[in-house]
Amino acid sequence: MSLERPSPLTVPPAGTVDFHPLEELIQRTFAASELTATPMPGGASTRRYFRVALPNDKSAVAMFVPEGAKPEEVQMADAGALGVRWPFLEVRDLLAERGIEVPSVLAEDTQRGWLVIEDLGDDTLANWLLRNPGDKRALYTKAVTDLAKAQKALAKLPKGSVVAGRTFDHELLRWEIEHFREWGLDARDKRLSAEDSERFSAIADRLAKRVADLPQGFVHRDYQSRNLMVVDDGTLRLVWIDFQDALLGPRVYDLVALLNDSYQEFDRAFVEERLAEYAEAAKLSAKACAQLVDEFDLVTVQRKLKDAGRFVFIDRKKGNPSFLRFVTPTVRKVDSALARLAPHDPDMRELREILQRTLGDELTPSDTGR
Repeated sequence: MSLERPSPLTVPPAGTVDFHPLEELIQRTFAASELTATPMPGGASTRRYFRVALPNDKSAVAMFVPEGAKPEEVQMADAGALGVRWPFLEVRDLLAERGIEVPSVLAEDTQRGWLVIEDLGDDTLANWLLRNPGDKRALYTKAVTDLAKAQKALAKLPKGSVVAGRTFDHELLRWEIEHFREWGLDARDKRLSAEDSERFSAIADRLAKRVADLPQGFVHRDYQSRNLMVVDDGTLRLVWIDFQDALLGPRVYDLVALLNDSYQEFDRAFVEERLAEYAEAAKLSAKACAQLVDEFDLVTVQRKLKDAGRFVFIDRKKGNPSFLRFVTPTVRKVDSALARLAPHDPDMRELREILQRTLGDELTPSDTGR
């Protein structure tokens, strides 16, 4: 959609995005007269991102949140409502106060859907590793140690914090597993038999309860290679983004998002080395260290089932098929975790059998957990 009046702000067609508030915000904040806003790749949410040219060859990132937009999984404050601060801004401020690296805010007009933040470039961790694969070990070591430090710094939250008011409880966890059945199975014509469906539901109930009962703490919720920016200013730094859905949940949840990232592949030795580094940085007891691996695998089952279903949902409901190629790798991560849990966990053994009957060749062979 072109702007309705002549403007020095040059933007591409972008559906129903109204760029007039952004133009005014940029001109007012930076005393600029001629600007360009270029679309940037986005994720699975409704948020839109644009790189905005500023005077003196500088740039910033403009984030547009459509009026009333809310993530489907977590009820949040109405975006732009008078007197209500966006969760993105509240969580950003909290993280910055506790020493976690996040983008700075340059300008905001949240009542009209716009926020202007620091431009960190295009080097997500995923992008950086495409060019610099030799940095993988060092950067993932930094990611897990940064997470351990952040969880410690965020162990006590301010009264009334949006993070403290949201929890990965049984209801939400159970909904996410059902989301997999609806989209990862039914929508792809891979329906459970009547008997398997009944057993799946019973196991899903118990799995959601077990995950909800794990040790709790701050959870970014999507702490993975596309949501960590690599900044090279002499020392490689990792800056957190996309943290607006942060809540309380299992301490291991963000480790699962990071080390069982649907967009990356790691061998088991690499994963366990990073878990050991996290445990050391978090100063976990010997008993807690031993429990960490099983917790990691258990949460992997729940989280990656949800992810597999979500990728199909994004295609069918939002018209974005770019995530479909990650469905099979993601359900294989589930199968790998189930294979490790199965010898001492009857529920996980039965769940694996159900998924193997239903998904068939989509899963790796039975030695996948080795």
